[in-house]
Amino acid sequence: MGGGLLVAGTTSDAGKSVVTAGICRWLVRRGVKVAPFKAQNMSLNSFVTREGAEIGRAQAMQAQAARVEPTALMNPVLLKPGSDRSSQVVLMGKPVGEMSARGYHGGRQEALLGTVTDCLEQLRSSYDAVICEGAGSPAEINLRRTDIVNMGIARAAKFPVLVVGDIDRGGVFASFFGTTALLSAEDQSLVAGYLVNKFRGDVSLLEPGLDMLYGLTGRRTYGVLPFTHGLGIDEEDGLRVSLRGAVRESVVAPPHGEEVLRVAVCAVPLMSNFTDVDALAAEPGVVVRFVDRADELADADLVVVPGTRGTVKALAWLRERGLADALVRRAAEGRPVLGICGGFQVLGERIEDEVESRAGVVDGLGLLPVRVRFDRAKTLARPVGSALGEPVEGYEIHHGVADVRGGEPFLDGCRVGAVWGTHWHGSLESDGFRRRFLVEVARAAGRRFVPAPDTSFGVLREEQLDRLGDLVEEHADTDALWRLIEGGAPGGLPFVPPGAPPAVPGAAESRGAAPDPAPQAPEGLDFAGSAASRGEGLEIAGSAGLGQEAEHHVDQEAK
Repeated sequence: MGGGLLVAGTTSDAGKSVVTAGICRWLVRRGVKVAPFKAQNMSLNSFVTREGAEIGRAQAMQAQAARVEPTALMNPVLLKPGSDRSSQVVLMGKPVGEMSARGYHGGRQEALLGTVTDCLEQLRSSYDAVICEGAGSPAEINLRRTDIVNMGIARAAKFPVLVVGDIDRGGVFASFFGTTALLSAEDQSLVAGYLVNKFRGDVSLLEPGLDMLYGLTGRRTYGVLPFTHGLGIDEEDGLRVSLRGAVRESVVAPPHGEEVLRVAVCAVPLMSNFTDVDALAAEPGVVVRFVDRADELADADLVVVPGTRGTVKALAWLRERGLADALVRRAAEGRPVLGICGGFQVLGERIEDEVESRAGVVDGLGLLPVRVRFDRAKTLARPVGSALGEPVEGYEIHHGVADVRGGEPFLDGCRVGAVWGTHWHGSLESDGFRRRFLVEVARAAGRRFVPAPDTSFGVLREEQLDRLGDLVEEHADTDALWRLIEGGAPGGLPFVPPGAPPAVPGAAESRGAAPDPAPQAPEGLDFAGSAASRGEGLEIAGSAGLGQEAEHHVDQEAK
């Protein structure tokens, strides 16, 4: 049985995803067969595996870091928010229904523990090591009883826990100490130590604090990773940008031609798979920005309407902000617009939705001769085709079924003038197609922009993953990390008071109380053909009557 490690965080967006990827890349480079795992993910940024399963895109990126094919085993539970109070539950890569936050954390989550632990055990039987990613913080004491992604999975697998803290936010010592001190005695026994992320400056100035932290907790710090630009790849739930900010922290390379090309991405509500535009941002001379005002479209050479889990809501938002009128004017002037997935649906003539928003028939922007009807079954596919004379690969994740009634064929959608629409995510990662598309955009926009002939998005992605591996190898105690992965948490780690407060009066898991047994998989929830893997017996609501609970808490990685 392979060893493992859980990478937890003091906060959301502390760096768990990239640290997990970095550890995977470091391990595979030293000849270790390694796989990533995240029991439960909340994200609108998802991916389709070759087996046709939907998982978090961060886990797909981590699988690439580990140089293995991503599978549903690596992310058995995916929650896709549809509002502030409800999410679609994707189990073993397939949607099984919608559930309110209270309903999920009120007991249904616990029923999935057997499924996620079984998936983890299958990975452990096939790999030398499994690097797990937690969610949010393990010290969310209001959710500990039903936790299946942080200490719940660590205790079930007896994995050591490495807690990552983002020092760039400030307060990292208090966060490390407080995270540990809010855990029960048994949970604390698995917290092996800490990893500081995004440090700027002279590490020697930090060392006295690390020594004092060791004195307070009896736990060492396994590394201090420096702040490094351009490593925010495939985040789960939030943009690593503010609105009107450039994509990620990328530095725009000088243009290959005479002029740059400006791309504006409409930051629609419930935006999904915003990573579609990363390949554009990777091109020298292409400047990509997220926008939320109509006047910000004025100097854009290309406007992208991205995917969304709320197509009708996004359409209303575009109209309320004047962006819809600006898009219509652009189309009339022959200025380029690209709609992807939900954005493609928005550009059509009509949307019939009794599934996602249950709004019935809604008029689209009418820029493409397309009518969309939402089906309860979700399309999950990995299509391959061609466009503009170049091969294209992509992936599809949508409930909307498009009836294309005219225009020039474009992937599975169509083109009318300078307006393009497709359901295919990831198509812009196909280098030849992306270059031909940008030539078309530049011609329609009247820009003297020429795509660089040798930009390879795949190569750039590999370079980023290698940089993550380098950070771990150069700035973490890798020998000590390997001992954790292979042998588990060190024995004799001290208890840090006060410990977890009681969840209910008289609960055993309280301030220094004797630890309760590790969670056990519920009976009848075996992985193969189980009730949990089929989504049966979990009382997950259908699409009617969603969001009726008044109380809400979502452990969202970055809201």
